[in-house]
Amino acid sequence: MIMMSNIFSYVFLFFVLSAASIKLWLSWRQIVTVKSHEGSVPKAFSEDIPLEAHQKAANYTVAKMKLSNVSTVIDTVLLLALTFGGVLNWLFEVSELTSQGNILSGLVFFGLLGLFITAVQLPIDLYKTFILEEKFGFNKMSPSLFIKDFFIGLVVTAVIGSVFIAGLLWVMETAGINWWWYAWLLAISFWFFIQYISPTVLAPMFNKFSPLENDNLKERIEGLLKKCGFQSGGLFVMDGSRRSSHGNAYFTGFGKSKRIVFFDTLINKHSADEIEAVLAHELGHFKLRHVLKLTCFMVIVSLVFFGLLGALQQSAFVHEGLNLKAFGSSSMLLAAFYFGLPPFLFLFRPVFAAYLRKNEFEADAYAAQQAPAKELIKALIKLYKDNSSTLTPDKLYSAFYDSHPPASARIARLEASMN
Repeated sequence: MIMMSNIFSYVFLFFVLSAASIKLWLSWRQIVTVKSHEGSVPKAFSEDIPLEAHQKAANYTVAKMKLSNVSTVIDTVLLLALTFGGVLNWLFEVSELTSQGNILSGLVFFGLLGLFITAVQLPIDLYKTFILEEKFGFNKMSPSLFIKDFFIGLVVTAVIGSVFIAGLLWVMETAGINWWWYAWLLAISFWFFIQYISPTVLAPMFNKFSPLENDNLKERIEGLLKKCGFQSGGLFVMDGSRRSSHGNAYFTGFGKSKRIVFFDTLINKHSADEIEAVLAHELGHFKLRHVLKLTCFMVIVSLVFFGLLGALQQSAFVHEGLNLKAFGSSSMLLAAFYFGLPPFLFLFRPVFAAYLRKNEFEADAYAAQQAPAKELIKALIKLYKDNSSTLTPDKLYSAFYDSHPPASARIARLEASMN
């Protein structure tokens, strides 16, 4: 068993350092590629995006990559400190001293863990919001609003997380050898419940959602929804401009709580034709069952993960390989799995990203059948410009990280559909 533990330690360390090295290398490639193209706007966009905006996007991308590099190093050091460095063991010992019972001590353990990770990552969030985003003119958030969001998020996470973790630990303690099956059912049920209440209960804690009042736009959107066979729980405008000048639109919830939400920045900067085209793209995801397919994928993968978690319960080598004590503790088993698994999954990221990009192409094609493709093109160009998204990403970086295809590829396909 000692040999197995040592082997796992070296394998885990190899994957952690490999993932960090690949992230830093890909970021370097992105920086080099973007900077090498900042001197001229790609021909396909030269009539719509001025050189100044293109250069701003390049500088914004480079700044984000540099911050991402710092975050990668911090996250890697944090992971090694939690495992090999013994921080998880220390937090577990504190939780055992301050509370009685496996469930209560488990809640204290995960509470302390969450606070520790939040404290480590908070400086990055502050820098990103008040220095990086501020520098490029995107931040609209005041310090008081940041503090309000931070503490509301902390309380909401604590309440929801405590309910879920308490239920999970109770199942693990009482459901017998096949506890992982019941734990999976609990996790899936809880996820669906959160998705259901999110639009009407959770999201309004952070943003104001107002019914869409533009009668002309509302009529056009309702006509598009009827045409596409989409039943919505309402059309809403979110006050995204209070925090950022970035724009977007999205679907949220399911069943009767299903909503279509537009950022107010999107409404203010785009014409009715462009907004209709953007919504047609989002409806394409619904009509082509992309959300349903991703949900089914998540359900199946989570079942596999919980099955693996059940198998690891009987194997001490993972705990010992990660320098974790308290073998047999349900809380430490969850921690071992949560921190031990991600480094092994990093290399699967390009496969998942490629699938998401395929979905985006399909949604674009669907949108071009429901609304003029030229309007979607105009909307995309505005979004790329207003959000300072780079038009010249590195291909390998994009393959790893981008859930959306490069701007040039999307627009080329849309233009081809017009011929």
